[in-house]
Amino acid sequence: MTFINPVRHITFDAHDPYTVAEFWSHLTGYKLLDEPGDDEVLIDPEQPNVPGLLFIRVPEGKTVKNRIHLDIQPPHGTRDAEVERLAALGARIVSDRRVEDGRGWVVMADPEGNEFCVERGAEEIRPA
Repeated sequence: MTFINPVRHITFDAHDPYTVAEFWSHLTGYKLLDEPGDDEVLIDPEQPNVPGLLFIRVPEGKTVKNRIHLDIQPPHGTRDAEVERLAALGARIVSDRRVEDGRGWVVMADPEGNEFCVERGAEEIRPA
């Protein structure tokens, strides 16, 4: 039997769905499908059985740590280069958990404060 992923979207609450979706589109490479000012903005991986990221306008702000977050592993390059790239896109470092031997991760937040972790890049774990 073929497995079909039942998760269609991973949904984020946002004050400005388009701005947050635009950030995540740059992070993931997913296609941005909607327009500025829309109350719901989807970014689509354009791959079967891979969930999109959906950003929905809500009136309330984020007040506590996320109960769920995404772990990001750069497919190319290093964790440190990805942290710099994402900071240039508007993310901020929340907690730096890198250790001297090269392991660890960096907790970052998107422009509206949603946390995610940046792990070592695939090439750092399994060098070519």
